Amino acid sequence: MERDDAAVGRMEIGPIPRKSFSGGRALLWILPVAFVGIFFYIPLLSILRMGAGAALRVGLGAFSARTILNAAGFTFYQAALSTLLTVIVGLPGAYVFARYEFPLKRLLRAFLIVPFILPTVVVAAGFESLLGPGGWVNLALEGAGLIRQPLPFLHSVGAILLAHVFYNTSIVLRLVGSAWERLDSNLPAAARVLGASRWQAFRRVTLPLLVPSLLAAAALVFLFDFTSFGVILILGGPGFSTLETEIYIQALQAFNLPAASLLSIVQIGCTLALVVISTRLAQRAESATLKVGYRTARKPVSAAEKLSLAAVLCLLGALFFMPLISPVASSFLRTEAARGERTAVQTGFTLDYYRELFINRKEAAFFATPIESARNSLLVAVATTVIALGMGIPASMLLSRPGRLDRLIEPFLLLPLGTSAVTLGLGMLVALSRPPLDLIRSPLLLPVAHSLIALPFVVRGLKPALAGIPARLREAAAALGASPFRVWQAVDFPIAARAVLSAAAFAFAVSLGEFGATTIIVRPDFPTMPVAIYRFLSQPGGLNYGQAMAMATLLMLLCAVAVTTIERTRE
Repeated sequence: MERDDAAVGRMEIGPIPRKSFSGGRALLWILPVAFVGIFFYIPLLSILRMGAGAALRVGLGAFSARTILNAAGFTFYQAALSTLLTVIVGLPGAYVFARYEFPLKRLLRAFLIVPFILPTVVVAAGFESLLGPGGWVNLALEGAGLIRQPLPFLHSVGAILLAHVFYNTSIVLRLVGSAWERLDSNLPAAARVLGASRWQAFRRVTLPLLVPSLLAAAALVFLFDFTSFGVILILGGPGFSTLETEIYIQALQAFNLPAASLLSIVQIGCTLALVVISTRLAQRAESATLKVGYRTARKPVSAAEKLSLAAVLCLLGALFFMPLISPVASSFLRTEAARGERTAVQTGFTLDYYRELFINRKEAAFFATPIESARNSLLVAVATTVIALGMGIPASMLLSRPGRLDRLIEPFLLLPLGTSAVTLGLGMLVALSRPPLDLIRSPLLLPVAHSLIALPFVVRGLKPALAGIPARLREAAAALGASPFRVWQAVDFPIAARAVLSAAAFAFAVSLGEFGATTIIVRPDFPTMPVAIYRFLSQPGGLNYGQAMAMATLLMLLCAVAVTTIERTRE
Protein backbone atom coordinates (compact mmCIF):
# COMPACT_ATOMS: atom_id res chain seq x y z
CA MET A 1 0.00 0.00 0.00
CA GLU A 2 2.78 2.41 0.82
CA ARG A 3 4.41 1.89 -2.56
CA ASP A 4 1.07 2.21 -4.36
CA ASP A 5 0.32 5.49 -2.57
CA ALA A 6 3.77 6.78 -3.46
CA ALA A 7 3.13 5.88 -7.10
CA VAL A 8 -0.19 7.74 -7.07
CA GLY A 9 1.52 10.76 -5.55
CA ARG A 10 4.12 10.77 -8.30
CA MET A 11 1.38 10.57 -10.93
CA GLU A 12 -0.31 13.63 -9.45
CA ILE A 13 2.73 15.85 -9.17
CA GLY A 14 4.35 14.73 -12.40
CA PRO A 15 7.97 13.80 -13.02
CA ILE A 16 10.66 15.39 -10.93
CA PRO A 17 12.05 18.29 -12.97
CA ARG A 18 15.75 18.40 -13.69
CA LYS A 19 17.58 21.52 -12.64
CA SER A 20 20.30 23.27 -14.57
CA PHE A 21 23.56 23.83 -12.74
CA SER A 22 23.06 27.51 -11.83
CA GLY A 23 25.24 29.75 -9.72
CA GLY A 24 23.02 29.23 -6.68
CA ARG A 25 23.31 25.46 -6.92
CA ALA A 26 27.08 25.77 -7.30
CA LEU A 27 27.26 27.79 -4.06
CA LEU A 28 25.30 25.10 -2.20
CA TRP A 29 27.72 22.45 -3.47
CA ILE A 30 30.89 24.29 -2.36
CA LEU A 31 30.77 23.36 1.32
CA PRO A 32 29.93 19.61 1.03
CA VAL A 33 32.36 19.08 -1.86
CA ALA A 34 35.17 20.97 -0.11
CA PHE A 35 34.53 19.06 3.13
CA VAL A 36 34.69 15.64 1.48
CA GLY A 37 37.58 16.67 -0.77
CA ILE A 38 39.80 17.94 2.05
CA PHE A 39 39.07 15.35 4.71
CA PHE A 40 38.51 12.24 2.58
CA TYR A 41 40.16 12.51 -0.83
CA ILE A 42 43.38 14.18 0.30
CA PRO A 43 43.95 11.46 2.97
CA LEU A 44 42.99 8.80 0.41
CA LEU A 45 45.53 10.12 -2.10
CA SER A 46 48.15 10.26 0.65
CA ILE A 47 47.62 6.55 1.33
CA LEU A 48 47.87 5.70 -2.37
CA ARG A 49 51.05 7.74 -2.78
CA MET A 50 52.75 6.32 0.32
CA GLY A 51 51.80 2.70 -0.37
CA ALA A 52 52.68 2.73 -4.06
CA GLY A 53 55.86 4.72 -3.51
CA ALA A 54 57.17 2.43 -0.80
CA ALA A 55 56.43 -0.68 -2.86
CA LEU A 56 58.21 0.71 -5.94
CA ARG A 57 61.22 2.37 -4.28
CA VAL A 58 62.47 0.60 -1.18
CA GLY A 59 60.16 -2.35 -0.65
CA LEU A 60 58.53 -3.15 2.66
CA GLY A 61 61.29 -4.88 4.56
CA ALA A 62 60.04 -7.82 6.55
CA PHE A 63 56.51 -7.16 5.38
CA SER A 64 55.90 -9.53 2.47
CA ALA A 65 53.25 -10.26 -0.11
CA ARG A 66 52.48 -13.47 1.81
CA THR A 67 51.22 -11.38 4.75
CA ILE A 68 48.88 -9.49 2.43
CA LEU A 69 47.61 -12.69 0.83
CA ASN A 70 47.06 -14.36 4.21
CA ALA A 71 45.14 -11.36 5.56
CA ALA A 72 43.07 -11.04 2.37
CA GLY A 73 42.41 -14.79 2.26
CA PHE A 74 41.14 -14.95 5.83
CA THR A 75 39.08 -11.80 5.25
CA PHE A 76 37.23 -13.40 2.33
CA TYR A 77 36.96 -16.76 4.11
CA GLN A 78 35.37 -15.46 7.32
CA ALA A 79 33.12 -13.06 5.40
CA ALA A 80 31.82 -15.81 3.09
CA LEU A 81 31.21 -18.26 5.93
CA SER A 82 29.59 -15.58 8.10
CA THR A 83 27.31 -14.57 5.23
CA LEU A 84 26.23 -18.17 4.61
CA LEU A 85 25.40 -18.72 8.29
CA THR A 86 23.58 -15.38 8.51
CA VAL A 87 21.35 -16.27 5.55
CA ILE A 88 20.63 -19.72 7.01
CA VAL A 89 19.62 -18.21 10.36
CA GLY A 90 17.79 -15.24 8.85
CA LEU A 91 15.57 -17.06 6.32
CA PRO A 92 13.28 -18.77 8.89
CA GLY A 93 12.93 -15.48 10.71
CA ALA A 94 12.10 -13.65 7.50
CA TYR A 95 9.42 -16.27 6.78
CA VAL A 96 7.62 -16.00 10.12
CA PHE A 97 7.68 -12.19 10.06
CA ALA A 98 6.33 -12.18 6.51
CA ARG A 99 3.62 -14.83 6.87
CA TYR A 100 2.39 -14.71 10.47
CA GLU A 101 0.81 -12.19 12.78
CA PHE A 102 1.63 -12.61 16.46
CA PRO A 103 1.64 -10.48 19.63
CA LEU A 104 4.36 -7.81 19.93
CA LYS A 105 5.40 -8.36 16.33
CA ARG A 106 6.02 -4.66 15.61
CA LEU A 107 7.95 -4.20 18.83
CA LEU A 108 10.11 -7.26 18.15
CA ARG A 109 10.76 -6.16 14.58
CA ALA A 110 11.88 -2.75 15.81
CA PHE A 111 14.09 -4.34 18.46
CA LEU A 112 15.83 -6.63 15.98
CA ILE A 113 17.51 -3.66 14.30
CA VAL A 114 19.27 -2.73 17.58
CA PRO A 115 22.18 -5.18 17.06
CA PHE A 116 22.86 -3.65 13.65
CA ILE A 117 23.27 -0.21 15.23
CA LEU A 118 25.27 -1.38 18.25
CA PRO A 119 29.00 -0.59 18.34
CA THR A 120 31.27 -3.55 17.71
CA VAL A 121 32.88 -3.19 21.12
CA VAL A 122 29.47 -3.60 22.78
CA VAL A 123 28.80 -6.74 20.75
CA ALA A 124 32.25 -8.07 21.66
CA ALA A 125 31.65 -7.24 25.33
CA GLY A 126 28.31 -9.03 25.18
CA PHE A 127 29.78 -12.23 23.79
CA GLU A 128 32.74 -12.10 26.16
CA SER A 129 30.41 -11.77 29.16
CA LEU A 130 28.25 -14.61 27.82
CA LEU A 131 30.81 -17.11 26.46
CA GLY A 132 34.18 -15.93 27.78
CA PRO A 133 36.29 -17.75 30.40
CA GLY A 134 34.41 -15.96 33.17
CA GLY A 135 31.17 -15.72 31.20
CA TRP A 136 27.75 -16.90 32.25
CA VAL A 137 27.77 -20.08 30.16
CA ASN A 138 31.08 -21.28 31.61
CA LEU A 139 30.04 -20.30 35.13
CA ALA A 140 26.79 -22.26 34.74
CA LEU A 141 28.59 -25.35 33.37
CA GLU A 142 31.21 -25.20 36.13
CA GLY A 143 28.52 -24.73 38.78
CA ALA A 144 26.69 -27.79 37.46
CA GLY A 145 29.89 -29.83 37.60
CA LEU A 146 29.89 -30.49 33.85
CA ILE A 147 33.31 -28.94 33.22
CA ARG A 148 36.40 -28.19 35.30
CA GLN A 149 38.06 -25.70 32.99
CA PRO A 150 36.32 -22.90 31.02
CA LEU A 151 35.53 -23.77 27.43
CA PRO A 152 37.92 -21.89 25.10
CA PHE A 153 35.36 -20.14 22.92
CA LEU A 154 36.91 -16.69 22.62
CA HIS A 155 39.76 -16.05 20.18
CA SER A 156 38.34 -18.56 17.73
CA VAL A 157 36.70 -18.58 14.31
CA GLY A 158 33.46 -19.66 15.99
CA ALA A 159 33.37 -16.49 18.09
CA ILE A 160 33.85 -14.35 14.99
CA LEU A 161 31.13 -16.17 13.04
CA LEU A 162 28.60 -16.07 15.87
CA ALA A 163 29.14 -12.34 16.43
CA HIS A 164 28.70 -11.63 12.72
CA VAL A 165 25.49 -13.68 12.59
CA PHE A 166 24.20 -11.72 15.58
CA TYR A 167 25.20 -8.45 13.96
CA ASN A 168 23.79 -8.92 10.46
CA THR A 169 20.78 -11.24 10.73
CA SER A 170 18.54 -8.16 10.95
CA ILE A 171 19.57 -7.28 7.37
CA VAL A 172 18.18 -10.58 6.08
CA LEU A 173 15.06 -10.18 8.20
CA ARG A 174 14.42 -6.70 6.82
CA LEU A 175 15.26 -7.12 3.13
CA VAL A 176 14.11 -10.68 2.51
CA GLY A 177 11.19 -10.43 4.96
CA SER A 178 9.82 -7.32 3.24
CA ALA A 179 10.01 -8.99 -0.18
CA TRP A 180 8.47 -12.22 1.16
CA GLU A 181 5.64 -10.28 2.76
CA ARG A 182 4.61 -8.86 -0.60
CA LEU A 183 4.65 -12.14 -2.52
CA ASP A 184 1.31 -13.52 -3.56
CA SER A 185 0.66 -16.58 -1.40
CA ASN A 186 -1.67 -17.93 -4.09
CA LEU A 187 1.32 -18.79 -6.30
CA PRO A 188 2.82 -21.53 -4.07
CA ALA A 189 -0.75 -22.60 -3.19
CA ALA A 190 -1.45 -23.15 -6.90
CA ALA A 191 1.70 -25.24 -7.16
CA ARG A 192 0.53 -27.34 -4.22
CA VAL A 193 -2.83 -27.91 -5.96
CA LEU A 194 -0.96 -29.13 -9.04
CA GLY A 195 0.77 -31.79 -6.96
CA ALA A 196 3.96 -30.10 -5.78
CA SER A 197 5.13 -30.79 -2.25
CA ARG A 198 5.71 -27.93 0.18
CA TRP A 199 9.46 -28.06 -0.50
CA GLN A 200 8.95 -28.18 -4.29
CA ALA A 201 6.60 -25.17 -4.14
CA PHE A 202 9.20 -23.24 -2.16
CA ARG A 203 12.11 -24.26 -4.40
CA ARG A 204 10.37 -23.73 -7.76
CA VAL A 205 8.02 -20.80 -7.01
CA THR A 206 8.87 -18.85 -3.87
CA LEU A 207 12.67 -19.04 -3.94
CA PRO A 208 13.10 -17.73 -7.53
CA LEU A 209 10.96 -14.72 -6.64
CA LEU A 210 13.04 -14.09 -3.52
CA VAL A 211 16.42 -14.49 -5.22
CA PRO A 212 16.92 -10.76 -6.03
CA SER A 213 16.25 -9.70 -2.42
CA LEU A 214 18.23 -12.65 -1.08
CA LEU A 215 21.28 -11.79 -3.20
CA ALA A 216 21.03 -8.12 -2.23
CA ALA A 217 20.90 -9.02 1.47
CA ALA A 218 23.78 -11.50 1.13
CA ALA A 219 25.94 -8.94 -0.70
CA LEU A 220 25.31 -6.33 1.98
CA VAL A 221 26.05 -8.80 4.77
CA PHE A 222 29.25 -9.88 3.02
CA LEU A 223 30.33 -6.24 2.71
CA PHE A 224 29.84 -5.61 6.43
CA ASP A 225 31.59 -8.86 7.37
CA PHE A 226 34.45 -8.06 5.00
CA THR A 227 35.05 -4.67 6.66
CA SER A 228 34.53 -5.93 10.21
CA PHE A 229 37.15 -4.61 12.61
CA GLY A 230 36.13 -4.60 16.28
CA VAL A 231 34.74 -8.15 16.22
CA ILE A 232 37.96 -9.54 14.72
CA LEU A 233 40.21 -7.49 16.99
CA ILE A 234 38.47 -8.38 20.27
CA LEU A 235 36.85 -11.78 19.72
CA GLY A 236 39.35 -13.12 17.18
CA GLY A 237 42.41 -12.08 19.11
CA PRO A 238 46.01 -12.04 17.86
CA GLY A 239 45.72 -15.40 16.10
CA PHE A 240 43.44 -14.08 13.35
CA SER A 241 44.19 -11.17 11.07
CA THR A 242 42.03 -9.58 8.39
CA LEU A 243 42.92 -6.65 6.16
CA GLU A 244 41.31 -4.28 8.67
CA THR A 245 43.13 -5.56 11.73
CA GLU A 246 46.43 -5.90 9.85
CA ILE A 247 46.22 -2.22 8.88
CA TYR A 248 45.73 -1.39 12.56
CA ILE A 249 48.62 -3.62 13.64
CA GLN A 250 51.04 -2.26 11.04
CA ALA A 251 50.13 1.37 11.73
CA LEU A 252 49.94 1.46 15.54
CA GLN A 253 51.97 -1.52 16.73
CA ALA A 254 54.65 -2.07 14.10
CA PHE A 255 54.74 1.65 13.10
CA ASN A 256 55.06 0.56 9.48
CA LEU A 257 52.92 3.18 7.73
CA PRO A 258 54.02 2.18 4.19
CA ALA A 259 52.89 -1.40 4.82
CA ALA A 260 49.62 -0.18 6.33
CA SER A 261 49.11 2.07 3.29
CA LEU A 262 49.66 -0.82 0.87
CA LEU A 263 47.15 -2.92 2.80
CA SER A 264 44.72 -0.01 2.61
CA ILE A 265 45.07 0.09 -1.18
CA VAL A 266 44.10 -3.59 -1.36
CA GLN A 267 41.24 -2.97 1.08
CA ILE A 268 39.92 0.01 -0.88
CA GLY A 269 39.95 -1.90 -4.16
CA CYS A 270 38.10 -4.89 -2.70
CA THR A 271 35.59 -2.77 -0.81
CA LEU A 272 34.71 -0.56 -3.77
CA ALA A 273 34.11 -3.63 -5.93
CA LEU A 274 31.83 -5.05 -3.23
CA VAL A 275 29.95 -1.73 -2.94
CA VAL A 276 29.29 -1.68 -6.70
CA ILE A 277 28.03 -5.27 -6.63
CA SER A 278 25.88 -4.63 -3.56
CA THR A 279 24.37 -1.47 -5.06
CA ARG A 280 23.43 -3.16 -8.33
CA LEU A 281 21.89 -6.13 -6.56
CA ALA A 282 19.93 -3.78 -4.29
CA GLN A 283 18.57 -1.92 -7.34
CA ARG A 284 17.49 -5.19 -8.95
CA ALA A 285 15.84 -6.32 -5.72
CA GLU A 286 13.96 -3.04 -5.41
CA SER A 287 12.66 -3.19 -8.97
CA ALA A 288 11.61 -6.80 -8.47
CA THR A 289 9.81 -6.00 -5.20
CA LEU A 290 7.88 -3.16 -6.82
CA LYS A 291 6.19 -5.61 -9.20
CA VAL A 292 4.14 -7.20 -6.44
CA GLY A 293 1.97 -5.61 -3.80
CA TYR A 294 0.48 -8.23 -1.51
CA ARG A 295 0.52 -8.42 2.28
CA THR A 296 -0.53 -11.89 3.34
CA ALA A 297 0.47 -12.16 7.02
CA ARG A 298 -2.05 -14.11 9.10
CA LYS A 299 -2.32 -15.75 12.49
CA PRO A 300 -0.94 -19.31 12.76
CA VAL A 301 -3.74 -21.86 12.81
CA SER A 302 -2.40 -25.41 12.90
CA ALA A 303 -0.28 -26.88 15.67
CA ALA A 304 2.65 -27.26 13.27
CA GLU A 305 2.50 -23.56 12.38
CA LYS A 306 2.37 -22.53 16.04
CA LEU A 307 5.25 -24.85 16.89
CA SER A 308 7.43 -23.57 14.03
CA LEU A 309 6.65 -19.97 14.96
CA ALA A 310 7.57 -20.60 18.60
CA ALA A 311 10.79 -22.40 17.62
CA VAL A 312 11.98 -19.59 15.33
CA LEU A 313 11.12 -16.89 17.86
CA CYS A 314 12.97 -18.79 20.59
CA LEU A 315 16.01 -19.11 18.32
CA LEU A 316 15.96 -15.39 17.50
CA GLY A 317 15.39 -14.55 21.16
CA ALA A 318 18.40 -16.61 22.26
CA LEU A 319 20.55 -15.14 19.49
CA PHE A 320 19.60 -11.50 20.03
CA PHE A 321 18.64 -11.17 23.70
CA MET A 322 21.33 -13.20 25.45
CA PRO A 323 24.36 -11.19 24.20
CA LEU A 324 22.50 -7.97 25.09
CA ILE A 325 21.34 -9.03 28.54
CA SER A 326 24.66 -10.62 29.47
CA PRO A 327 26.79 -7.44 29.79
CA VAL A 328 23.99 -5.73 31.72
CA ALA A 329 23.95 -8.58 34.25
CA SER A 330 27.75 -8.59 34.43
CA SER A 331 27.76 -4.86 35.22
CA PHE A 332 25.67 -5.46 38.36
CA LEU A 333 27.02 -8.84 39.54
CA ARG A 334 30.50 -9.49 40.84
CA THR A 335 31.93 -12.89 39.94
CA GLU A 336 35.73 -12.54 40.06
CA ALA A 337 38.45 -10.72 41.99
CA ALA A 338 39.80 -7.35 41.01
CA ARG A 339 43.37 -7.16 39.76
CA GLY A 340 45.77 -7.69 42.68
CA GLU A 341 42.98 -8.55 45.13
CA ARG A 342 44.03 -11.36 47.49
CA THR A 343 41.03 -11.56 49.78
CA ALA A 344 38.01 -13.77 49.16
CA VAL A 345 35.76 -12.55 46.36
CA GLN A 346 32.45 -11.20 47.57
CA THR A 347 30.11 -12.36 44.85
CA GLY A 348 26.63 -11.01 44.28
CA PHE A 349 24.93 -7.74 43.42
CA THR A 350 27.13 -4.63 43.35
CA LEU A 351 27.18 -1.06 42.11
CA ASP A 352 30.96 -0.80 42.45
CA TYR A 353 31.54 -0.95 38.71
CA TYR A 354 29.28 2.07 38.12
CA ARG A 355 30.81 4.00 41.03
CA GLU A 356 34.25 3.27 39.61
CA LEU A 357 33.32 5.10 36.42
CA PHE A 358 33.73 8.39 38.28
CA ILE A 359 37.07 7.59 39.97
CA ASN A 360 40.61 8.30 38.76
CA ARG A 361 42.49 5.65 40.73
CA LYS A 362 45.72 6.30 38.90
CA GLU A 363 45.51 9.99 39.90
CA ALA A 364 47.16 10.81 36.59
CA ALA A 365 46.79 14.28 35.12
CA PHE A 366 46.17 12.96 31.61
CA PHE A 367 43.99 9.98 32.57
CA ALA A 368 40.34 10.27 31.55
CA THR A 369 37.86 8.56 33.83
CA PRO A 370 35.25 6.35 32.16
CA ILE A 371 32.52 8.93 32.76
CA GLU A 372 34.72 11.52 31.05
CA SER A 373 34.96 9.13 28.11
CA ALA A 374 31.16 9.03 28.03
CA ARG A 375 31.09 12.84 28.04
CA ASN A 376 33.63 12.87 25.20
CA SER A 377 31.47 10.50 23.15
CA LEU A 378 28.38 12.64 23.65
CA LEU A 379 30.22 15.83 22.70
CA VAL A 380 31.67 14.20 19.59
CA ALA A 381 28.27 12.73 18.66
CA VAL A 382 26.53 16.11 18.94
CA ALA A 383 29.24 17.80 16.87
CA THR A 384 29.06 14.97 14.32
CA THR A 385 25.30 15.34 14.02
CA VAL A 386 25.58 19.10 13.42
CA ILE A 387 28.33 18.69 10.80
CA ALA A 388 26.65 15.76 9.02
CA LEU A 389 23.33 17.62 8.80
CA GLY A 390 25.04 20.85 7.77
CA MET A 391 26.66 19.03 4.86
CA GLY A 392 23.90 16.55 4.16
CA ILE A 393 20.86 18.84 3.99
CA PRO A 394 22.09 21.07 1.12
CA ALA A 395 23.49 18.04 -0.72
CA SER A 396 20.18 16.19 -0.34
CA MET A 397 18.24 19.23 -1.56
CA LEU A 398 20.33 19.36 -4.71
CA LEU A 399 20.27 15.61 -5.32
CA SER A 400 16.50 15.39 -4.82
CA ARG A 401 16.07 17.20 -8.16
CA PRO A 402 19.42 16.65 -9.81
CA GLY A 403 20.87 18.04 -12.99
CA ARG A 404 23.49 16.30 -15.06
CA LEU A 405 26.43 17.71 -13.12
CA ASP A 406 24.71 16.92 -9.82
CA ARG A 407 24.56 13.26 -10.83
CA LEU A 408 28.30 13.31 -11.39
CA ILE A 409 28.93 14.88 -7.98
CA GLU A 410 26.78 12.33 -6.11
CA PRO A 411 29.26 9.39 -6.35
CA PHE A 412 32.06 11.77 -5.33
CA LEU A 413 30.10 12.65 -2.20
CA LEU A 414 29.03 9.11 -1.28
CA LEU A 415 32.34 7.32 -1.92
CA PRO A 416 33.24 7.33 1.83
CA LEU A 417 30.47 4.73 2.21
CA GLY A 418 32.68 2.31 0.28
CA THR A 419 35.82 2.89 2.35
CA SER A 420 36.55 1.23 5.66
CA ALA A 421 36.76 3.37 8.78
CA VAL A 422 40.23 2.03 9.57
CA THR A 423 41.49 3.15 6.16
CA LEU A 424 39.90 6.55 6.71
CA GLY A 425 41.64 6.90 10.06
CA LEU A 426 44.99 5.85 8.59
CA GLY A 427 44.60 8.37 5.76
CA MET A 428 43.95 11.16 8.23
CA LEU A 429 46.95 10.08 10.31
CA VAL A 430 49.18 10.25 7.22
CA ALA A 431 47.79 13.40 5.57
CA LEU A 432 46.82 15.57 8.55
CA SER A 433 49.97 15.16 10.64
CA ARG A 434 52.02 17.75 8.75
CA PRO A 435 51.56 21.28 7.39
CA PRO A 436 49.54 22.78 5.84
CA LEU A 437 46.83 20.48 7.28
CA ASP A 438 48.36 19.67 10.67
CA LEU A 439 45.07 18.85 12.38
CA ILE A 440 45.87 15.51 14.00
CA ARG A 441 45.74 17.06 17.50
CA SER A 442 42.65 19.14 16.82
CA PRO A 443 39.58 18.28 18.95
CA LEU A 444 37.46 18.62 15.80
CA LEU A 445 39.19 15.79 13.95
CA LEU A 446 37.06 13.05 15.55
CA PRO A 447 33.72 14.75 14.66
CA VAL A 448 35.03 15.33 11.14
CA ALA A 449 35.97 11.66 10.71
CA HIS A 450 32.64 10.50 12.15
CA SER A 451 30.77 12.95 9.90
CA LEU A 452 32.41 11.48 6.80
CA ILE A 453 31.12 8.06 7.86
CA ALA A 454 27.63 9.37 8.70
CA LEU A 455 27.22 11.72 5.72
CA PRO A 456 26.27 9.06 3.11
CA PHE A 457 23.59 7.70 5.47
CA VAL A 458 22.23 11.21 6.05
CA VAL A 459 22.04 11.92 2.31
CA ARG A 460 20.40 8.56 1.57
CA GLY A 461 17.84 9.18 4.30
CA LEU A 462 16.96 12.76 3.32
CA LYS A 463 17.08 12.52 -0.46
CA PRO A 464 13.87 10.41 -0.93
CA ALA A 465 11.95 12.58 1.56
CA LEU A 466 12.88 15.80 -0.24
CA ALA A 467 12.30 14.25 -3.68
CA GLY A 468 8.75 13.35 -2.64
CA ILE A 469 7.73 16.96 -1.93
CA PRO A 470 5.41 18.15 -4.74
CA ALA A 471 7.07 20.81 -6.89
CA ARG A 472 3.81 22.75 -7.07
CA LEU A 473 4.05 23.63 -3.37
CA ARG A 474 7.43 25.27 -3.88
CA GLU A 475 6.18 27.03 -7.00
CA ALA A 476 3.14 28.36 -5.17
CA ALA A 477 5.28 29.71 -2.33
CA ALA A 478 7.69 31.32 -4.82
CA ALA A 479 4.76 32.87 -6.72
CA LEU A 480 3.63 34.48 -3.46
CA GLY A 481 7.03 36.17 -3.12
CA ALA A 482 8.89 33.74 -0.85
CA SER A 483 12.67 33.66 -1.16
CA PRO A 484 14.43 30.28 -1.66
CA PHE A 485 15.33 30.20 2.04
CA ARG A 486 11.74 31.05 2.99
CA VAL A 487 10.49 28.27 0.69
CA TRP A 488 12.75 25.81 2.50
CA GLN A 489 11.63 27.13 5.88
CA ALA A 490 7.89 27.12 5.16
CA VAL A 491 7.49 24.20 2.74
CA ASP A 492 10.40 21.77 2.64
CA PHE A 493 11.43 21.58 6.28
CA PRO A 494 7.95 20.99 7.81
CA ILE A 495 7.37 18.11 5.39
CA ALA A 496 10.86 16.62 5.74
CA ALA A 497 11.19 17.26 9.49
CA ARG A 498 10.72 13.61 10.43
CA ALA A 499 13.34 12.52 7.91
CA VAL A 500 15.75 15.15 9.27
CA LEU A 501 15.18 13.90 12.83
CA SER A 502 15.72 10.30 11.72
CA ALA A 503 18.94 11.25 9.90
CA ALA A 504 20.15 13.15 12.97
CA ALA A 505 19.48 10.15 15.21
CA PHE A 506 21.32 7.87 12.80
CA ALA A 507 24.34 10.19 12.63
CA PHE A 508 24.33 10.41 16.44
CA ALA A 509 24.25 6.60 16.78
CA VAL A 510 26.98 6.12 14.16
CA SER A 511 29.25 8.53 16.02
CA LEU A 512 28.60 6.94 19.41
CA GLY A 513 29.69 3.53 18.21
CA GLU A 514 32.46 4.40 15.73
CA PHE A 515 35.56 2.42 16.63
CA GLY A 516 37.72 1.77 13.55
CA ALA A 517 38.86 5.30 12.63
CA THR A 518 38.73 6.43 16.25
CA THR A 519 41.34 3.93 17.44
CA ILE A 520 43.87 5.41 15.01
CA ILE A 521 43.31 9.17 15.40
CA VAL A 522 41.97 9.49 18.95
CA ARG A 523 44.05 11.54 21.40
CA PRO A 524 45.18 9.56 24.48
CA ASP A 525 43.69 12.19 26.80
CA PHE A 526 40.35 12.28 24.94
CA PRO A 527 39.13 8.66 24.62
CA THR A 528 35.59 7.87 23.55
CA MET A 529 33.41 5.17 25.09
CA PRO A 530 34.25 2.42 22.54
CA VAL A 531 37.98 3.07 22.97
CA ALA A 532 37.66 3.03 26.77
CA ILE A 533 35.68 -0.24 26.67
CA TYR A 534 38.36 -1.86 24.49
CA ARG A 535 41.09 -0.70 26.88
CA PHE A 536 39.29 -2.14 29.90
CA LEU A 537 38.64 -5.44 28.12
CA SER A 538 42.34 -5.66 27.27
CA GLN A 539 43.38 -5.42 30.94
CA PRO A 540 43.13 -8.24 33.50
CA GLY A 541 41.08 -8.15 36.69
CA GLY A 542 37.43 -8.18 37.63
CA LEU A 543 37.30 -4.42 38.22
CA ASN A 544 38.44 -3.59 34.69
CA TYR A 545 36.07 -6.21 33.31
CA GLY A 546 33.15 -4.84 35.33
CA GLN A 547 33.82 -1.28 34.21
CA ALA A 548 33.87 -2.44 30.58
CA MET A 549 30.48 -4.10 31.10
CA ALA A 550 29.07 -0.98 32.81
CA MET A 551 30.22 1.27 29.98
CA ALA A 552 28.91 -1.19 27.39
CA THR A 553 25.52 -1.08 29.14
CA LEU A 554 25.44 2.74 29.06
CA LEU A 555 26.47 2.81 25.40
CA MET A 556 23.83 0.22 24.57
CA LEU A 557 21.14 2.37 26.22
CA LEU A 558 22.21 5.46 24.27
CA CYS A 559 22.13 3.53 20.99
CA ALA A 560 18.71 2.07 21.88
CA VAL A 561 17.35 5.60 22.36
CA ALA A 562 18.69 6.57 18.93
CA VAL A 563 17.16 3.47 17.31
CA THR A 564 13.80 4.14 18.97
CA THR A 565 13.87 7.68 17.60
CA ILE A 566 14.63 6.41 14.10
CA GLU A 567 11.82 3.85 14.18
CA ARG A 568 9.23 6.29 15.53
CA THR A 569 10.04 8.94 12.96
CA ARG A 570 9.82 6.36 10.17
CA GLU A 571 6.39 5.28 11.38
